[in-house]
Amino acid sequence: MAHPQVTFHPNNVTVSGQDGERLMDLALKAGIDITNLCGGQGVCGSCRVRIIRGKVRTTGKQIGFMDKRSLEAGYVLACQTFLTKDNVEVWIPPESRMDGEQILTDYDASFIRDGSPRSALEPLGKKVQAERFLCYEAPCTLEEGAEAHPPEGLRPICTKVYLELPPPTLDDNLSDLDRIYRELHKVMHELTPRAHFSCLWGLARLLRENDWRITTSVYMRDFGLPLIRAIEPGDTSKRNFGVAVDVGTTTIAAQLVDLTTGRPVGTEASHNRQSQYGEDVISRMIFACTRGGQSPLNMAVISTINTLMNRLAQGAGIRTEEITCIVAAGNTTMTHLLLDLEPCHIRVAPYIPTANRVPLYHTVELGLKAHPRATLHCLPCVSSYVGGDIVAGVLACGMAERSELSALIDVGTNGEIAVGNSDWLVCCSASAGPAFEGGGIQCGMRATRGAIEKAEIRGERVRIRTVGRAKPRGICGSGLIDLVAELVAEDIIDQSGRFIRMDHPRVQVRDDTAAFVAAEASETESGEPVILTEDDIGNLIKSKGAVMAAMKVLLDSLGMSFNDLDKVYVAGGFGAHLDIEKAIFVGLLPDIPQERIQFIGNSSLAGARLALTSTDAFGRAEEISKKMTYFELSVRPEFMNEFVAALFLPHTQMELFPSVVKAIARRRKHA
Repeated sequence: MAHPQVTFHPNNVTVSGQDGERLMDLALKAGIDITNLCGGQGVCGSCRVRIIRGKVRTTGKQIGFMDKRSLEAGYVLACQTFLTKDNVEVWIPPESRMDGEQILTDYDASFIRDGSPRSALEPLGKKVQAERFLCYEAPCTLEEGAEAHPPEGLRPICTKVYLELPPPTLDDNLSDLDRIYRELHKVMHELTPRAHFSCLWGLARLLRENDWRITTSVYMRDFGLPLIRAIEPGDTSKRNFGVAVDVGTTTIAAQLVDLTTGRPVGTEASHNRQSQYGEDVISRMIFACTRGGQSPLNMAVISTINTLMNRLAQGAGIRTEEITCIVAAGNTTMTHLLLDLEPCHIRVAPYIPTANRVPLYHTVELGLKAHPRATLHCLPCVSSYVGGDIVAGVLACGMAERSELSALIDVGTNGEIAVGNSDWLVCCSASAGPAFEGGGIQCGMRATRGAIEKAEIRGERVRIRTVGRAKPRGICGSGLIDLVAELVAEDIIDQSGRFIRMDHPRVQVRDDTAAFVAAEASETESGEPVILTEDDIGNLIKSKGAVMAAMKVLLDSLGMSFNDLDKVYVAGGFGAHLDIEKAIFVGLLPDIPQERIQFIGNSSLAGARLALTSTDAFGRAEEISKKMTYFELSVRPEFMNEFVAALFLPHTQMELFPSVVKAIARRRKHA
């Protein structure tokens, strides 16, 4: 019996399917990524596609995500649509495609703490817009035989040491291994490395066939017990590379570092292939623990990292076998899935991970394509919902080494917050929901090509800017905050998020719901207007309210206020595109002098690279994780009180936002 054919447009890719097969799974088979926030459970509405030919079978879940006009036009949810015996043609609208995404790999080098090896943390070069991601171009590639000049303080986790051993004699009759120990001690002085047992296999022949000239790879994560993991013939000491990895829920960024100099060689980034199983950690844990098991999620993240390392190696003109060490930073769930650990108890009370601090892993055991004896080191986590990415950020910005009070905020689906100084650190996590990533918003999308990322409203005039300067497709998180701030300032919505100027030419009522037209149909790529509904504004208010409430509860618990903060660091890709003034305006960030607020970019990647190039820094990361006290907000009744108080633009307690009160008064005076 012939199998039904499915053609996906605008990709023009055709695959064979079977009666009853799900449209989302066929798209994955065709190599096409469709936005999917809930792991295919039909509760996010982000995988909208249009059936333009053929009959399909659907569930009733899409009715709640589409208006009558969309349903009549043939729109369905890909995760809730199944083949019949018909051939089918599917149109993937722009807002459901995952192409041209901006992935942050850079950071502000000025925030890096004093005393770090600066060369290991220099910005890597100019931005380049790639087809699938935003990364940074390496300023140069490696020259064979180039001289390396290690900066002072550079002590990478893996160090290569070239040795010329004196051959044994009757008078000097040490064993081959002791001979290596003796010569290493001369070079490494106070250290006494010991060899991994696998180094003994074939050692006698290797030494004699190479005239006693060898290179040892010494791993020094535990500085008191350095370990020889590999012995190679000849002098390969100048060919020693490591990779720092930010294992994000949405995206993964990797940076190749020359461990002889501490300098970055190249950076690559891509979408995390785990996204096909759900965009947030909760949906992935549900998949791992109740549906498909953890193995598909583990294989997805491993294959993503391998692809990035292959690109890095090709770009630098090296072999992946020359990568001797990997340091990864990710949230607790991502760390578990990377290491193929069961994450099931992270999401249920009392929220216990398998481990917060894990031993080193051999990359070959996980399927990572590097040196056969390379090791993977994961930065330690703190709790179920504060992971190694936050520890990396605290390490990189140096807030744990200064006396002044600082806060680190990583805004995403989870809002993770750390507050403290050199004496103490506290942290918490609040579920902000997917609004900052474009989820739960009718025309929401990630920060990919065509997403509205900036907006300004003056009277009837609306000015927008999109990612890639392309025709508008939808609205991403930063554009959502801009639009809501402008609507409040222009008195188009009130501070509860309700439309009050129904006579504005851009305000329309669709399906009994008021909406603001951010981009007219004639301006957009799809020919449909990009709108912001009252429900969308409500979702944003809830998301920003969760972050604000978490910060306030954390500070109130310490007997402090926002004004006590000397510095607020905002990390992550979302923060890099925020307008500080408008983020304060909607109540996402505290109303403190703007010079105290600093966007620091991908601090997770910066911290991972710092730990890769400095065993001292890795040790500090472990100290930071032990030092941080975690506040579980779900058991604190005051969190719900603060959350309700924050469901206002910017807040029900307007005295917390004096600059916003003044700005609104000024805008309306000149209206």
